[in-house]
Amino acid sequence: MKTKIGMLSLGCARNLVDAEVILGYLKEAGFTVSFEIAEANVAIVNTCCFIREAEEESIDVILKLCRLKEEGKITRIIVCGCLAQRYKRELLNELKEVDAFVGVGGIDKIAAVVKQLLNGRRSLGVFGRPEFLYTHRSPRIFFTPGHFAYVKISEGCNHRCSYCIIPTLRGKYRSRPMDSILKEGEALLNKRLVSEINLIGQDTTMYGQDLYAQNRIAELLAKLAGKAKARWVRLLYAHPKHFSQKLMSVIRDEPSICKYIDLPIQHINDKILEKMNRRTSRKEILSLIERARKEIPEIAIRTTLIVGFPGETDKQFRELLDFIRDAKFERLGLFKYSRQADTLAYDFGRQVPEKIKQSRYDEALSLQQDISTKINQGFLGRELRVLIDEQDTQDKGLFLGRSEADAPEVDGCVYVHSKKRLKTGDFVQVKIIDTLEYDLVGEAL
Repeated sequence: MKTKIGMLSLGCARNLVDAEVILGYLKEAGFTVSFEIAEANVAIVNTCCFIREAEEESIDVILKLCRLKEEGKITRIIVCGCLAQRYKRELLNELKEVDAFVGVGGIDKIAAVVKQLLNGRRSLGVFGRPEFLYTHRSPRIFFTPGHFAYVKISEGCNHRCSYCIIPTLRGKYRSRPMDSILKEGEALLNKRLVSEINLIGQDTTMYGQDLYAQNRIAELLAKLAGKAKARWVRLLYAHPKHFSQKLMSVIRDEPSICKYIDLPIQHINDKILEKMNRRTSRKEILSLIERARKEIPEIAIRTTLIVGFPGETDKQFRELLDFIRDAKFERLGLFKYSRQADTLAYDFGRQVPEKIKQSRYDEALSLQQDISTKINQGFLGRELRVLIDEQDTQDKGLFLGRSEADAPEVDGCVYVHSKKRLKTGDFVQVKIIDTLEYDLVGEAL
């Protein structure tokens, strides 16, 4: 029987790109690949361990695969990604049912690992230094629908935020050569015919510092926008420390660049920011937001915030709430602090009890829900350009799409009613006729 390999990817879009490249290498080696684990002989799970909940999800999935193996439904299990890189010794010792562990430094060796397993060798550990960086020549099978894709422009991180394990797992910051990124973008636009390219990395605004001794994200965006023409280019994971005026101007002036800034801030109190090692301040953050609102009046700003960081007092949390209330972010991702071993913050004193973390999370989330509701109400009666993602499975006259202010998989959507059938990947003018807490409802014009 021909070996069929199934893949499940957990975690963020950056992890998803790794999974796509893994499948590409396997297909190139002659294997049949599938997105459905249940249909496969060999099951691969690409894991995440950024926060405790992600670790727990990864372990839960691995144990479910182990049960499927015991039942004879799959024959081999391979665990890839961050969890394998971080806990290689523990996993090798404790999960005997798993046939191989492949860290983030072993992505390009995945086909050799599968071949060894099929020849009877088990309990492999393939890790290496976290130096792998894919190129435009790397084979890739996309998990995303045909109309949008992620392009990882860099790997690793130099920031060493005190709560974050990523630099330990992914290594130092490494930019891809600009020419390679542009060739990948060209192929996506002209061959895959995508309607949207999303640029990702641990810190996209730092792009080029290691290769060119200067920040060149604005130049990269402008060149890619020139190729995209009427389609969308979106920048994600932009660290506020490196957000230059040049980058602001490019986002403002290039029509194909989404008027959307993904700006992880994490907190607003200076003492907390210092303990987080964010290398930015309240004053700098407020100035950046004010400048973005002034220079790009239609801008949608997304941020992420952490509540319950070690030592966070009630007064500091109230300062964060006031900041949320004043900034009125169009999009906000909220996290409870997750204590991670091997990070600086793990040993910080005055760890906030889980009950208080949850209470603060609930209060901040409730505040943002009210803000989001009011912002959405302001779109009533307006016309928006919407990218169609899919047709509703039940109602053939209803389609799900996104505005420029909605990144795929993390933000809200626009429910589009249409008498005509709309195609996935099409851009449609939509009049907003109703608003929800996070989503909009409209009619195609």
